[in-house]
Amino acid sequence: MSESQKIRIDKWLWAARFYKTRALASKAVDGGKVHVNGQRVKSSRPIQVGNRIEITRAQTQFVIDVTALSEKRGPAKEAQFLYKETQASIEQRELQSQQRKIMNSSLPKSKGKPDKHQRRQIRKASGKLN
Repeated sequence: MSESQKIRIDKWLWAARFYKTRALASKAVDGGKVHVNGQRVKSSRPIQVGNRIEITRAQTQFVIDVTALSEKRGPAKEAQFLYKETQASIEQRELQSQQRKIMNSSLPKSKGKPDKHQRRQIRKASGKLN
């Protein structure tokens, strides 16, 4: 595909493997989770090489620059050539990942579901007999 052509943002996000389906990509764009050059866009917005895209998925935010266009979804190795993530975005994601790991390690760990005896103790302590 030539550099001068433009492609819909939802189709490109799907081809670049940020979303599993085009419907999910379209829903994310329409829901305000994707911004192009700092502006909220619709899923039909055409993008071109050089655009900066900010994508928010769950607690993770990606800031990428479009380096190539593709309408077809290919292997993950080829999809990585469609964009370049900014260094600040990479550092921010790693920092957030480390913070989540630290936070999760401090939470108490469950040993699984309570057995019959433990359930009876819970009911007795909470005042519920059945």
